[in-house]
Amino acid sequence: MEKERYRHLNTYLKEKFGKRTLKICVDAGFTCPNRDGSKSYDGCIFCSKRGSGEHLKELDIPSQVKDFLNSYRGMRADSFIVYFQNFTNTYDTVENLRKKYDMALIDKRIVGIQIATRPDCINEEIAKLLKEYAKNYYVCVELGLQTSNDNTGKLINRCYNSSSFTNAVNILNKYNIDIVAHIMIGLPKESISDLKNTVSFINNHNIQGLKIHSTYILEDTKLEEMYRNNLYTPLTLDEYLESLTFVITHIRPDIVLHRISGDAPKDMLVAPLWNKRKKWF
Repeated sequence: MEKERYRHLNTYLKEKFGKRTLKICVDAGFTCPNRDGSKSYDGCIFCSKRGSGEHLKELDIPSQVKDFLNSYRGMRADSFIVYFQNFTNTYDTVENLRKKYDMALIDKRIVGIQIATRPDCINEEIAKLLKEYAKNYYVCVELGLQTSNDNTGKLINRCYNSSSFTNAVNILNKYNIDIVAHIMIGLPKESISDLKNTVSFINNHNIQGLKIHSTYILEDTKLEEMYRNNLYTPLTLDEYLESLTFVITHIRPDIVLHRISGDAPKDMLVAPLWNKRKKWF
């Protein structure tokens, strides 16, 4: 068998749990400080009103989990990680967070809980709550960094500095909670030099996983407006592959790669069209 050229998530999960493990995406109805007016009403320029994940708000949390377990995909695995994906999944009171997390843990085959959030929405109280779950489940937190360049951060309306990422990592490290960082290739005005700096920044933090996203344009976003006004041009496939290759060959070899491209909702994608071909990619 050919040796893997980087640490694949599927292999990592198989080694960790001894069986095939899939994620159950959950939309828990959270919002974001970048949308509710706490920091902004506009959101990041690439983020749609539906957020970054599957839009399942019409179902309550237990029903979302049950539907997945009873689906074709659910029949193809023996253990599962509940993935709170959409918007900012630590942006609430500790009491409400505990209630929502508990509502998803309804099946003995669930072995973990993975929570996507912003670095500025991690604090000691939340880390202590997550540590409680670590007694019985694998716990992982996803932190959106996107870029280490704070000027780009302002351009994309991220509404936090890279120092917030460092602070969140330090808090989660204190409680031995695994961390997956998100970075984006092809952000407006970013060069290969910016990408190199972001990779170096990531390598200097104690994280366990990385998601690499392509920058795609969705309908009704600020990025679409920039694209229509010729203020932004998405990367070609070849350009993306070149940058992706740099990341894969320069990221620390112990870091597990959870994703190597963004997965845009096909009904909202404006460009680039190569993003539609997920399985081929």
